[in-house]
Amino acid sequence: MTEDAKGPVVVLTGASSGLGAQLAVELGRARNARIGLMARRPQQLEAVAARVREVGGQAMVLPVDVTDAGATAAAVSRVREAIGPIDIAIANAGIGQPMTMAKYDAGLCAKTMRVNYEGATNLFAAVVPKMVEQRSGHVVGVSSVAAFRGLPASGPYSASKAALTTMLESMRLELRPLGVAVTAVHPGFIRTDMTAKNDFAMPFLMELEDAGRLLERKLRSRPREVEFPWQLATLGRLSRWLPDWVFDRVMAKPPGQKAP
Repeated sequence: MTEDAKGPVVVLTGASSGLGAQLAVELGRARNARIGLMARRPQQLEAVAARVREVGGQAMVLPVDVTDAGATAAAVSRVREAIGPIDIAIANAGIGQPMTMAKYDAGLCAKTMRVNYEGATNLFAAVVPKMVEQRSGHVVGVSSVAAFRGLPASGPYSASKAALTTMLESMRLELRPLGVAVTAVHPGFIRTDMTAKNDFAMPFLMELEDAGRLLERKLRSRPREVEFPWQLATLGRLSRWLPDWVFDRVMAKPPGQKAP
């Protein structure tokens, strides 16, 4: 990774709020990162950029819809031209809205997949060829512990995150020999505007600041995976080994979830 005294060059989607905004601040604070902040909401991006600059980083505001592949590629090109080659690309943009199967909404399924999966692959397409060319770089995809198994009332979200996790695994196998690291991030529940609308129990809920600091620290070693909080991540991993009849019985009526 071509980090210099000014810090690494980063592009980060979903940077206007939640984990993306907090991670941008932590990268600015800990690494003096020079960050291209990407999201749809320019005013919120400007506020995040101010926070990044306050802690010692640099920030470039790039209003963009990640579901638009051309606009995403153009935003990445602007960062390269203004700051330099991309060292770290973080696909964090995501949406999540509960949906019960009794009220199946194909439009919501498609929208969730477009943002959570296609939005990430649009970023990857914009950065990976150049990283391979320079034989350096770090690609990060923020998936979820919900990727481990299909969860009640979370079908679109679980499916989109499972697709992202699988893509990241395939990328890692091919890109590692070419000098490009790939990390799949599987967070649990974090106190954000997105989780605030959940009407079910959220075990091991993390505070946003704690999650941002932890993720920034973990990413320094460019690991294959980052999972947190460890308690929920462990349960998620173990659930993959449960027989289906056991999983079905445990998850059929999650505590605190309202009936459809």
